[in-house]
Amino acid sequence: MSPDHRDPRPDPRVEDLGFARVDVDRAARTGDAEVVYGAGKTPEQVVAILQTLHEHHPDRAVLATRLSDEALHAVERAGATVDRLARAATLGPLPTARGTVAVVSAGTSDGPVAAEVALTARVHGAAVDQVTDVGVAGLHRILGVRDRLERADCLVVVAGMEGALPSVVGGLVGVPLVAVPTSIGYGASLGGIAALLGMLNSCAPGVTVVNIDNGYGAGVFAARVARQAAR
Repeated sequence: MSPDHRDPRPDPRVEDLGFARVDVDRAARTGDAEVVYGAGKTPEQVVAILQTLHEHHPDRAVLATRLSDEALHAVERAGATVDRLARAATLGPLPTARGTVAVVSAGTSDGPVAAEVALTARVHGAAVDQVTDVGVAGLHRILGVRDRLERADCLVVVAGMEGALPSVVGGLVGVPLVAVPTSIGYGASLGGIAALLGMLNSCAPGVTVVNIDNGYGAGVFAARVARQAAR
């Protein structure tokens, strides 16, 4: 089509805010609405995108992640519920949960990434069981919660350092498992690369891996698995 004969009608699948083209059709295509990635955006931009998504999806929570302190304050003033540990916020009601995601974290230092996983999974329609501080330095801790791991429809295992916890969990239960390496650790952990490589080379079958600190990606995947399992 030549430039002189372009269709002047706006695309109803996109809300053009000038600085962003918001994908308001994503929930219809995939079952999950677009999420605001807050890094690099001004507080005003985050608020505008989040409110636009909420206007198009008033019956469900919409999510903004990786928010600065300023953005957290701005979205809270705009009526959003903030999770400061996850550095994320939601606007609108959480959906009725279908299926359960168990979020397992190795140590307290992994808490922010685990919190991002948990909030993301809830926004995307799963119930969450959080199992904290069960790293491999004290194996009795993870053995003591094996029954909770077995009851879940999907597991997300978050760990830094050498990233061994997903392999241990994968050898204990046969539940679908997503491993999340974190950037926690001493110098040779290389900002999470050691944990990432350890998880990618896991000898336990059924361990899948997302990128370093990618709690959001793990949470979406796990929620989709849990929703399918609950059908």
